[in-house]
Amino acid sequence: METRPPEVIANIALCLIHQTNFLLDQQIRRLEQDFLQEGGLRERMTRARLKIRGQS
Repeated sequence: METRPPEVIANIALCLIHQTNFLLDQQIRRLEQDFLQEGGLRERMTRARLKIRGQS
């Protein structure tokens, strides 16, 4: 980094920011899909608890 001009370092930082933003957007979309399909934490915990009770 110390051997590169400031413009190159700024471009590298911008690329990393854009990549991070893209990955976070993908993760948020996936979490939204999972929530819509499987419900929230309480709903999943209730299903798991009822499943265990049904097996007993």
